[in-house]
Amino acid sequence: MGIAVLNPSYGLQMQRTRVRYRPSLGVVRKQGANMTRTLWQVACFAVAWLCLCAAQAREPVDLDTFLRDDTFETLKISPDGKHYAATVQAEDRMQLLVLERDGGKIVTTAAGRKHSAIADFWWVGDDRIVLSTGETEGSRDEAWLTGELYGFKIGDTRSKMLFGDTAAHGRAMRIGESRYRQMASLIDTLPDDPEHVLIRTWSAQETPVTRVFRMDVQTGGLKTVAEAPLRRSSFTIDGKGVVRFAHGADDHNVRKLYYRASNADDWSLVNDEAVSGRLMTPLGFSADGGIAYLEVTQPAGPNTIEAWDPQTRERQLVLRDPVVDPLNILYDNDGRTPIGARYMSGGMQLRFFDENAPIARVYRALEKAARGSAVSISSFTSDNRHAMVRVWSDRDPGAYLLADFANPGLSPVFTRMAWLKRAQIAPTRAVDLAARDGVALHGYLTTPTGAGSARLPTVVMPHGGPFGVFDRWDFDDETQLLAAAGYAVLRVNFRGSGNYGQKFEHSGAREWGGTMQDDVTDATRWLIEQKIADPEKICIYGASYGAYAALMGAAREPALYACAAGYVGVYDLPQMQRDDKRYADWLGNWNSDWIGDRKSLAARSPVNLADRIKVPVFLAAGGQDTIAPIAHTRGMEKALRKHGVAVETLYYDSESHGFVTRPHREAYYRQLLAFLARHLGGVTAR
Repeated sequence: MGIAVLNPSYGLQMQRTRVRYRPSLGVVRKQGANMTRTLWQVACFAVAWLCLCAAQAREPVDLDTFLRDDTFETLKISPDGKHYAATVQAEDRMQLLVLERDGGKIVTTAAGRKHSAIADFWWVGDDRIVLSTGETEGSRDEAWLTGELYGFKIGDTRSKMLFGDTAAHGRAMRIGESRYRQMASLIDTLPDDPEHVLIRTWSAQETPVTRVFRMDVQTGGLKTVAEAPLRRSSFTIDGKGVVRFAHGADDHNVRKLYYRASNADDWSLVNDEAVSGRLMTPLGFSADGGIAYLEVTQPAGPNTIEAWDPQTRERQLVLRDPVVDPLNILYDNDGRTPIGARYMSGGMQLRFFDENAPIARVYRALEKAARGSAVSISSFTSDNRHAMVRVWSDRDPGAYLLADFANPGLSPVFTRMAWLKRAQIAPTRAVDLAARDGVALHGYLTTPTGAGSARLPTVVMPHGGPFGVFDRWDFDDETQLLAAAGYAVLRVNFRGSGNYGQKFEHSGAREWGGTMQDDVTDATRWLIEQKIADPEKICIYGASYGAYAALMGAAREPALYACAAGYVGVYDLPQMQRDDKRYADWLGNWNSDWIGDRKSLAARSPVNLADRIKVPVFLAAGGQDTIAPIAHTRGMEKALRKHGVAVETLYYDSESHGFVTRPHREAYYRQLLAFLARHLGGVTAR
């Protein structure tokens, strides 16, 4: 473990001449040109002086404000309304606490092993909880399931593993695949059967067989309910707990949807992506089970929500936004019956199948009380009197409130990041622009408080992923940290991003370093044309795929950016493809389909384009990263130094895909802000 900080060569930076994009100032008539020039110089001096004063007035960034762990993350109320269950993020693992609703006394604590996460948890009775565990490879990685399920009662001193390697060594043999570790996730809590839950199981192999079991929540005992008609499947039940849909993909990543009327019936094919050219994802059934709801991709534009009649196999449009896909599906109090969807286009909008339905009226009342903030309901009590409600916005990380429908009102339970001064949070607005080929692009622009809106030092921050991932209208702590340092921050959803329909997402296939990169460039130039960004003070920065885009941006547009920074990035595409093919056949096929043919990858790898990069670079990576192995960053550093590029690095051998330990995170952001300050002029960390 250690820090390797290499000082940049400032001499190279000062000697290099860069040509930058400048908006036209118009034509000055010859007569009176000297006076006009003098007035212009005075005006420029005044603007520069004001900007300098503003920068000097801005306080150094207090990193603790943005890096401090919060008390709680997700809260759910028990069915009887007497307790709350809440996840708590510690530095090396996540914990689950059960607290008394009255008084807040902690009565039970559950925690997994080091580096574990709680993927989700469910009340399966008034006093019993089942939770699923996960792990992450770092702060830039989404939690992935480890396949273990635990259960405990309020007051227990320890939880019991209900499903997992240690739960029953004979289980793999009974299921029939003793060579592979068995994994599970919860499908439904079966409220009418408090002794059991429905779980989905699969084996930890390339193309797993997936099944549904009814599991005893006390013993972990299993009873077979269904087996999928294809591997790598997920399942959907109706209001009675009957498994009626299975959908998944084969080794070639072609998705199919199957249906059956009851547990005793055979599966029948509803949709084959290879034939229809579209995906159909089941969302659930109407309360009476007579109609199913599907999310359906379209040849152009965003996805639809459609009602599907199992008897006639006919579909009817229910909801569709003109710009964006459904972000989340809204369910009735039972947690099973779809009743609408949340859409994110600028802000959050709720739309319902029936605006007069009781739950729709509840949501509308909550929206009114939230005064412009987004709302969601995490849980109801069994008598439907109380609900745990979360509210949040782009300027507020959110709060949990308890709704009482018998005595209408909202009572505060917990405020996220309560130490934040809300009035000092930078505003975010949605932006729309056109790419060079006319494709509509959407994103979010955050501008620092008190800095005006013109000629701002700017950080362009492409997101990670990249496919299916997208920047959102919400509180983004890294964006706010950069804004506090004095920077405008642009997050653009380039081609390949999710939320804007299948065609837009698929248009990013094989476009790493191509049109996906062009979109980021076009968004940057748009900022300049709008006179928002100072054309001399723009840095491109990102993590994971965003780090790739940052270095590719600096290579393809050497005169557009003043600096580039990459965090836990991938810079050698042939190496990434080789790693994927070794992991699994389906992942190797996915890589070929989405990243590109092997022969094209070297020319689109920043590690081979270091000679084109003319601006200072900051790179950071972790030695335990298997998503973007540290070899990518070390290779990028070596290539940059070979070509005389000023480069700084920060490595921690013990970290993975995004630093986790507090001292390492502080060191990373302290160095990032110092790097940006040298080249853009913002403030550093306190």
